[in-house]
Amino acid sequence: MTGIKAPAVGGAFLVSQVGAHAANGFAQRLRKLRLKPHDAGILRMLGSNPGLTQHALSKILGMFPSQLVALLDGLEDRRLIERRRSPQDRRRYLLHLTNAGRKALAEIGRLTLQLEDDLFTGLTEPELDLFCQLLRRIVSQQQITAGVHPAYKQIGRR
Repeated sequence: MTGIKAPAVGGAFLVSQVGAHAANGFAQRLRKLRLKPHDAGILRMLGSNPGLTQHALSKILGMFPSQLVALLDGLEDRRLIERRRSPQDRRRYLLHLTNAGRKALAEIGRLTLQLEDDLFTGLTEPELDLFCQLLRRIVSQQQITAGVHPAYKQIGRR
């Protein structure tokens, strides 16, 4: 809009603005797979850590176990994950991706690369490397769980 002056903003706002834009773009791309961002995050975590227990996953994600169970039920209904009884403790279930889950995870990876290509097209490779390095430093300094979106902590809380 011509003649409209943008308010002064700082780094936190800019990170939030770009983060919201990226999150919306990711959610839009995932709709093609009939998945939501929280589904993708769970599949990613299980792809990197096969055999996690529901309890361990709820701790990693920082969410209530009862809320996680509902999400896992949906993924299991779609045959993207399976629960297997632990050989050491039959009361525990270990979470694993199915073949369909691994295929979905590969497609999520492809969609993520497309999003990153679109989002970071204005940066050179060295600039993108530096940008990611700086963001990882902030994640570490702020004690944010690496690889876990903070939105999980809000699921089921009002």
